[in-house]
Amino acid sequence: MPSALQFQCHLVLIFLAASKGETRYLEVRDAGEDDPFLLLSEDLKRELSAGQIYRRSLRCIDMLSIEGQFTFTADQPQLHCATFFIGEPEELITIDYDFVNIDCRGGDFLKVFDGWILKGEKFPSSLDHPLTTSQRYVDFCESGNIQRSIRSSQNVAMIFFRIQQPGNGFTVTVKKNSNLFPCNVISQTPSGRFTMVIPHQHRNCSFSIIYPVVIKISDLILGHLNGLFLKKPSAGCAGVGDFVELLGGAGLDPSKMFPLADLCHSFHGSAQMKIGCDNTVLRMVSSGKHINRVTFEYHQLDLQETETRKENSIEEFCFPSI
Repeated sequence: MPSALQFQCHLVLIFLAASKGETRYLEVRDAGEDDPFLLLSEDLKRELSAGQIYRRSLRCIDMLSIEGQFTFTADQPQLHCATFFIGEPEELITIDYDFVNIDCRGGDFLKVFDGWILKGEKFPSSLDHPLTTSQRYVDFCESGNIQRSIRSSQNVAMIFFRIQQPGNGFTVTVKKNSNLFPCNVISQTPSGRFTMVIPHQHRNCSFSIIYPVVIKISDLILGHLNGLFLKKPSAGCAGVGDFVELLGGAGLDPSKMFPLADLCHSFHGSAQMKIGCDNTVLRMVSSGKHINRVTFEYHQLDLQETETRKENSIEEFCFPSI
């Protein structure tokens, strides 16, 4: 059986892992009413590569990882709807309002959230985002024509909306923009490789993988001596200023997850950990005094791997609930 967070994500986010292995793209196409999965056909790939704009209708609960123009038209009162947007780790998302026809005075709303929020848990967490929680919401009914274009701070964003009158709705255009130094990222797939760089910036960055995984750190540069430390109640890296921590939990918000290990000092080599939690996060805390960099790879943890210990591995935590 799927774990609680995976079950929620599969229901709410439609499909978070359309491809396997090293492929990093979530692929989508129009899906019928009975098709819960969205797959990108070869014909659509050719159309998009030819420069054509991809267009389709939005469902009340939807998930998009592709640029294009998307329209929602209510066929009945829709009170609790959301569209989740996700890009590659090095991409930011821009949402432009092309057309909006909703009854703000009658209780309708259309809000963009900078990040994802699910069951009250946010990504990025409030500790890791440059804006306050209230600033991360952009309400069309309050801003109107003043702010018709919103850009995310990371590779994920979402829209909340309520439309009560059949026939009313909106159209948005979604674009992707390059991000030279990706900070907070949600992975589209359960496996991959990534290098996070924070260049003399006082900020915290989290890389989230919504799967139990084996994660292997192959390179860490913090400007310190070598060392690797397990997280203990009375110890850790909090006083160092620059460190990487591994987190595990059942929700979306890194600040509410359990700290598993701290890496306080630079090293070259291999440090591996099996994390059987619903969600795994690698989080880098940076004081701004150094150019910090960490390279890691990850793949989904299976039941057989929980029974096998490997050399230079930290003991497993959060055994899978499947």
